[in-house]
Amino acid sequence: MSAGAYVKKKAKKKVLVICPFPQGVAAGQRLKYEQYFDHWSENGYEVTVSSFMNMSMWKVVYTHGNYGLKIMGTIRGYFRRLFDILRVRRFDLVYVFMWVTPFGTSFFERLFRQLSRRLIYDIEDNLLMEKGNDFNPFVKFLKSREKTIHLLRTADHVITSSSFLNDYCLEWNRKKACTYISSSVDTDRFFPLNNYANTRKVTIGWTGTFSSKLYLDMLKDVFCELNSRCEFRLRVIGNFQFELPGVDLEVIQWTQEKEVEDLQGIDIGVYPLVQEEWVLGKSGLKAIQYMAFGLPTVATNYGMTPKLIKHMENGLLVTTDKEWIDALEMLVKNEDLRLRLGEAARATVQENYSIHIIKSKYLSILNEVVEGEL
Repeated sequence: MSAGAYVKKKAKKKVLVICPFPQGVAAGQRLKYEQYFDHWSENGYEVTVSSFMNMSMWKVVYTHGNYGLKIMGTIRGYFRRLFDILRVRRFDLVYVFMWVTPFGTSFFERLFRQLSRRLIYDIEDNLLMEKGNDFNPFVKFLKSREKTIHLLRTADHVITSSSFLNDYCLEWNRKKACTYISSSVDTDRFFPLNNYANTRKVTIGWTGTFSSKLYLDMLKDVFCELNSRCEFRLRVIGNFQFELPGVDLEVIQWTQEKEVEDLQGIDIGVYPLVQEEWVLGKSGLKAIQYMAFGLPTVATNYGMTPKLIKHMENGLLVTTDKEWIDALEMLVKNEDLRLRLGEAARATVQENYSIHIIKSKYLSILNEVVEGEL
């Protein structure tokens, strides 16, 4: 037997991913780092995922009531983190997305950082921003900023979801090792299926979860006024109930199996946002999704959207309700404009926000952190 037969195959580096939600359900995880697990595996990494929530808790966490299920789910999540602490030293790298635990002090974050050989912190929203009810001392305790601050300071590398957030995080991280990586989509899977013709009622669409429903609610008056000016159908894809009397409304329960088909049935995408500092941490994921499908997108002119969308080139940017109504009316009535903006939007995503473009950025950071000096 040749000597080469005794050469052992190089062992894979082990990565423990610590995240809030079960794998494959939350867009913020699915269309960020989760879609690169296969690529990581192909390049020498073995990935283990530990989510704080199980599927039972995920199904009720953004609903009203169900307090018993939420409490039990939270208790199970903390026990899961205790188990993670016992095994964390077996891994070459810990990859934390958003937080280790949702409530309390930074105890768990500090313990994970101390026990981890290397740690990457992936932050999607501006978690350092104190919202209105944070003046309540109890709420401030439950949502302690120290959890985020400790991870930002001590992580071997920080991955951020927007250029605004990246500049902010650079001020905190001791190593000044921060990289902005946008949300991205598989453009081979997310592709247009639209002839842009007014041969049927034009469909305006929005997709999201209960946690982002407040942004959709901002457009209720816009849709009602638009309904008096032109005919359209509103398609809402999510995990909640939505009503808007007088408007031709179609509410679809989101499923991963039908996600592409449901979005392909939209003619115009809408991406409303509140103009608050909190939003500066958002990546513009919804806009990227719509644009990948070749949809002309109308979006609030704030945060990352002006970096994604150039007004009247690959989408429309608006601020006031009147601008929203005028922009949507123009798109509903003008199929040529929808075609021009939609094709340009698709090209923008293919060139800048496709997984084929982004995947090397993640792998480069993993290699750099794992191979770096302790």
